[in-house]
Amino acid sequence: MPTKSLEQTLVLIKPDAMKNSLTGYILSVLSEFHTGLRFAALKIVDVNRILAEEHYAEHKGKAFFPSLLEYITGQIHYPNDAWKRRVVAIVYQGEDAIQTIRKIAGNTNPHIARDEKPGCIRALGTVVAIKDAAGNIISDRLDNLIHASANKEDAEKESNSGSSPMTYHLLCSLILQLSAKSITISRMENYCFLTNRTASVS
Repeated sequence: MPTKSLEQTLVLIKPDAMKNSLTGYILSVLSEFHTGLRFAALKIVDVNRILAEEHYAEHKGKAFFPSLLEYITGQIHYPNDAWKRRVVAIVYQGEDAIQTIRKIAGNTNPHIARDEKPGCIRALGTVVAIKDAAGNIISDRLDNLIHASANKEDAEKESNSGSSPMTYHLLCSLILQLSAKSITISRMENYCFLTNRTASVS
């Protein structure tokens, strides 16, 4: 009987999940008991504005761009507590890791997630209306609690369309911050795959 190859996939627990004390719940839902996957790496990451702007450059000029930066850098949920602004980056490993995590996460739009799968993680998120100075709704922001790495087709679509709340390039930058001296990165099938070899860092 053929065995499936192990996959490694990245999950980001975003500032809205941290603010609403959902970190423990998310870790429990994604635990080995429920998913069959194990931890390969974990680190608390500070997503600074320079990093966010660099990798969200394709969104400049769009109505949601400023709010998107404030969201992922933690400024919206921690306006007065800069030291709390962080993202928890976790690498899970196992068979079918990418699709296993994505199914549990649910649709990126929390409203759709609630309709399609009420028990998924993103069903607990929200959609925030973005208004102009006159109070008119001009766009929206998806506060969807977590990011989960996509498969090849989804990763290509996200990185090309610019519609993803966390693009491929920003993912790679975040992974680089995980532990430069303990893991290396290979670009495989257009998503970030982490190997356990020791990297040489100058």
